[in-house]
Amino acid sequence: MPTYEYQCQKCKRRHEAFQSITAKPLTKCATCGGRLKRLLGSGSGFLFKGSGFYITDYRSKSYHEAKKKDQPSTAPSSTSSGAAKKT
Repeated sequence: MPTYEYQCQKCKRRHEAFQSITAKPLTKCATCGGRLKRLLGSGSGFLFKGSGFYITDYRSKSYHEAKKKDQPSTAPSSTSSGAAKKT
């Protein structure tokens, strides 16, 4: 469940509330009865684990096929990279 931060317009008190996404925002301060305003939070509820997440991890199938076509073949060439033959 997400955590929402609220601030009272009357007493300026801030507090957090755990609410469902579909729940209606709180409107009344529990301390003074003033009007509450929901603040924009940092949204620090995500925790990523693993080696990393990259946009290339989720590329389309057509992208991967085009990439394979554009890459040069890795077949061994007929001439070695060592000394050239002299005639």
